[in-house]
Amino acid sequence: MDVIGRYRLRDKIGAGAFATVWRGYDDDLDVDVAVKVLADNWASRADVRERFLSEARLMRRIASDRVVRVFDLGKLDDGRPYFVMDYIGGGTLGDVLRQGPLDAVDALWWGADLAHAVAALHSEGVVHRDVTPANLLLRPGDESGGGTHRIVLADLGLAKRAAEASGLTQAVGTPSYMAPEQGRGDGGFDERADIYAIGAVTFALITGHPPYVAGSIGEVLNRDPDLPPPSLRSVLHDSVGPLDDIFGRALAYRVDDRWERADTLAERFEAEAYRLEQEAPLRAEERTEITDEDPDATVATVATVATDATDATVRRRRRTRMWFLLALPVVFVAAGVGGWFLFGR
Repeated sequence: MDVIGRYRLRDKIGAGAFATVWRGYDDDLDVDVAVKVLADNWASRADVRERFLSEARLMRRIASDRVVRVFDLGKLDDGRPYFVMDYIGGGTLGDVLRQGPLDAVDALWWGADLAHAVAALHSEGVVHRDVTPANLLLRPGDESGGGTHRIVLADLGLAKRAAEASGLTQAVGTPSYMAPEQGRGDGGFDERADIYAIGAVTFALITGHPPYVAGSIGEVLNRDPDLPPPSLRSVLHDSVGPLDDIFGRALAYRVDDRWERADTLAERFEAEAYRLEQEAPLRAEERTEITDEDPDATVATVATVATDATDATVRRRRRTRMWFLLALPVVFVAAGVGGWFLFGR
């Protein structure tokens, strides 16, 4: 296809079992757009078509720029529905994670930003159900990074109104980031399922892998409920501080043991990021002490390490520049969520 409605298509930016997403251009508004089209092999299924359109309506109703907005809806000549969204051109958090684990301070700032984005969704009465690195789009900010938010939530194909989620029994989600109650499917879930996913994503940014790597829902269900999350001490050593307790509560198997609000978790991540920034100069000074026993040791200068470590603005600027180092195209998982989409509604 070269044209859908008034939108000129440029390239395919994502494809799933149920839909394809194209990068397009709106000549009237002079902007890039993302166009999501239902796959032709599902066009005859009335229930799938309705679920597809329900996602568009839900995204349209959410009045937050932390969620991809839908601004047009239509049908192709063959009857397949499509909807048009904002194009977010900074890649995904999955692209960042594929470069390897991040500095802990940077990872915690990302985690806090993610938690704020999810809190915005929750404030609209919606539970996402599939918060994963690939579903988190990055909105490019200015070079200074001056407080501009970064993460934008995409792929609301599994999202539900919180009032509806309490009665759902389907097991859906991405196993390595899925809260255990989503896998059990025995009584619904609430916003704390997303809080679990925030913890899992942030843990992966620090370590390079989720806290529990699972290839199936069965592996999620087989997890020992009394097994605490892996410690970050192997990564952060003596700097771990209260982080293990924070992640332990975010990733708790039992729902009642988790943080209740995403914005509360965001505040804890921010506080810990700031703590690590403040501790860095002290630890740098300890590392650069030259003892009488080793007077010829070659060491880094304290001033260089301390200045870079204590400046939060520098860290945010470095995080901003990271997108421009990524040669990967935007992987728009809003194209569909594979088999989970069909059974998750």
